[in-house]
Amino acid sequence: MRLYRMALWATVPMALPLLAAPAGLTEVRAARDAAPEGAPSVRRPEAGSRPVASALDAGRPFPALGAASMALPLMVPRPAVVSRAQWRADETKRDPRAHYAGGVRAVFIHHTDTPNGYDCADVPRTLRNLYAGQTRDRSWGDLGYNFLVDKCGTIYEGRAGGADRAVVGSHTLGFNQGTTGIAAIGTFGPGVAVPAAMEHAIAALAAWKLGLGGVDPAGTVRLTSTNGKSRYAKGTSAEFDAISGHRDGFATSCPGEALFARLPAIRKLAADLQSRRSRAASGARLTASPANPRRNIR
Repeated sequence: MRLYRMALWATVPMALPLLAAPAGLTEVRAARDAAPEGAPSVRRPEAGSRPVASALDAGRPFPALGAASMALPLMVPRPAVVSRAQWRADETKRDPRAHYAGGVRAVFIHHTDTPNGYDCADVPRTLRNLYAGQTRDRSWGDLGYNFLVDKCGTIYEGRAGGADRAVVGSHTLGFNQGTTGIAAIGTFGPGVAVPAAMEHAIAALAAWKLGLGGVDPAGTVRLTSTNGKSRYAKGTSAEFDAISGHRDGFATSCPGEALFARLPAIRKLAADLQSRRSRAASGARLTASPANPRRNIR
C-alpha cells in the first residue's frame, strides 16, 4: 500500500506558486510622475493602505495580453552597476516617490552632451553635477536617465527606484513609460569615436534589461505616445527598434550622429549577448554576475 501511494503521488503534477507582490509593497495607484506626461506608478506602503495580491514589478514583468507579447524572460547576466550610494547621490534632492511600469519593452540611447576629455575616476562628480542640474533647473524630480555609461565602460545607476525594476524616467518625452533611458557620458557629434568599452557596456545593459521581458534587442516594438510634444501625437502607436535613439521619439540631435550610427552594432551585440540562437538550440541559461564593480568611487 505504501508503494502504491508513492507511485500515485509521483503522477500528480506540482502546482505552480502564485505570483505575490514584492516585499513591502501594498498598494498600486496612479500618481503624477516627474516625467512631463505622467505615468501609472507603484508606491511604497502608507499607514492604513490595503494589501494587494500582485503588482507591477520590472523584476517580474507581467506579459501584456495578446499572442505576440507572451515572451518569456531571458536570464542574461546583470552587468556590474555602480549604485547611487557609491557615487554619493544626495537623496534629499529628489522626489522620494519612485514610479514603475509593468516591464521594459524598449531602450532609448542618449548622450549627456558634456565634455569628452574627462578622467573616468572623476565621473561621480560629473553625475552629481548632472543630478543637481536636472532636479534644480529642470524640475525632473531626479536624474532623467535610468543609467549612465562612461567611456571606460562603467555603468552607473541613474534614477532611483531599483536598477532591476522598470523605473519610469524622464528621458524621452512621450515614451518614458515602459522604457529605459541609457545615457553615454560625453558628446558624440559627427566624427567622434565611440569607445568600444562604452558600446559593449551599453549593449550588455540593454541585453539584460530587455531580457527581463523577453524582448529581442535586434527586434522592433510598438509604443504609444503619451505626449503630443513628442514626434507622435498623443495616443499614436508607432514602431521602434527595441534599442532606439532619443531622436527616434523626440525632435533632437541626441544621442549625436556618431553614437546614433553605432546603434545597429549595439543592437547586434546585445542580441548576441542574449545568445538567442544558442538558447533555442540548447536551452542553456546564464548565471548572474556581481551587482557592483570593485572600484574606488570619489
